[in-house]
Amino acid sequence: MSESINYKLFINGTWRSGSDGSDLALTNPATEQEFGRVAVASATDLDDALMSAQNSLLSWSKTPASDRGTLLVRAARILIGKIDAAATALSKEQGKTLAEARGEYARAVETLEWNGTHAEELSAPIPMGETRMIVPEGIGVVAAFTPWNYPAVLNARKLAAPLAAGCAVILKGAEETPSAGVFIVEALEEAGIPTGVVSLVFGNPPMISEHLLGSPIVRALTFTGSTPVGKQLAKIAANNLQRCVLELGGHSPIVVFEDTDLSKAVSAISEYKFECAGQSCNAPSRVLVARRIYETFLAKLVEAAARIRIGNPDDPATEMGPMANARRIEAMERLTKDAVDRGAKVETGGARLDRSGFYWAPTILSNVHPESKVLREEPFGPILTVAPFDSIEQAIEEANATEYGLASYFFSNSPDVQKRMINSLLAGAVSVNYLKGVSADAPNAGINQSGYGYEGGVEGLRTFQNLKLVNAAGPLAIR
Repeated sequence: MSESINYKLFINGTWRSGSDGSDLALTNPATEQEFGRVAVASATDLDDALMSAQNSLLSWSKTPASDRGTLLVRAARILIGKIDAAATALSKEQGKTLAEARGEYARAVETLEWNGTHAEELSAPIPMGETRMIVPEGIGVVAAFTPWNYPAVLNARKLAAPLAAGCAVILKGAEETPSAGVFIVEALEEAGIPTGVVSLVFGNPPMISEHLLGSPIVRALTFTGSTPVGKQLAKIAANNLQRCVLELGGHSPIVVFEDTDLSKAVSAISEYKFECAGQSCNAPSRVLVARRIYETFLAKLVEAAARIRIGNPDDPATEMGPMANARRIEAMERLTKDAVDRGAKVETGGARLDRSGFYWAPTILSNVHPESKVLREEPFGPILTVAPFDSIEQAIEEANATEYGLASYFFSNSPDVQKRMINSLLAGAVSVNYLKGVSADAPNAGINQSGYGYEGGVEGLRTFQNLKLVNAAGPLAIR
């Protein structure tokens, strides 16, 4: 029997168990077997994290931005050397394939590198003529909360931009996928991050969020997760006027026009949708297809989905692993049953696989009633609905018929169609003939019920800065 894994908290420069000795079980979603534990932070542990962050903040904020950036780049280089072990641990905890886990860690490395490379220039004074300038300063202590679906890249996002800006960070990692936080914080530790600048905690999410956000020490909140939880955190943060960055749920449409290369579109859609078993807020969940090509497109998509190789995530031949937990299986069963009860047709999939583990077959639904829950709730799984449209006006209306606004996608080579769709789709990001994750150099944000604030790029780093305006009676001596 392999040795059980035990992940600890990182507070005030030390890896330690929770002060009250509590921990939580880790379950392998491919086997449904427990394989380790993760420490739970108590109120005392959180107070220690708050005090160590506060005590380290002044020194870190005064550290030259070039040095902060160099440290982040060094941590990225260290993380590269850990990718094989880190990807194996992530795959075991979350269920994504080893290839997907390695790809995610590559994005985490990119995120650390980009913010490290740009830390100095984005911390430099900004001239506004001869008598004025803006001085960027770190906002203070940041409380960061990450989910279990893409923990490596999201932990990197939550840490890299605030650290580059001169902030201290208390990171609340996902209890179901703790290794990503541990590997990235270990890389920062090896790179020389000063004591107290970064803390890593796990435990009871409501207790941790209320405790951290209840402290005036924390000046900003960054959260990725569901819309209901994001709203609750924003309410708590309002009491101390903490700045919020909220990347919340999505219900992304894809619109496929007649001039599309169907084979390329189907391949791109199938590959991106069923990555991580569809457990991505950016993953498309509704496909709208021009009626003339609808039947041909549907047949090709069904064939592609049915062809996906499902299996153990550590098997190189596997293209889709299990879902992360039993909760997601229950959600797939509920959404599928509701749609079928309202008249939907299951074109492929639609059921849990008869094997150990949280496996759900890639599912394509057609003839879905407009009131079906799968068109109203974020599916967050390998379910995709497909419907025809008769005009671009109808396509736009149906694509925007959701309270969410994180991402939208469409396929067309027509300049007129592209211009109209880009100007009409209500989303923080619009992709044309393309489905991929957001790169580190680009701002990422949702609108409406998908959140607010930016992660990534210049805007993402600026989020964690106060821009101090300096006015002078004459030319400034310091430029």
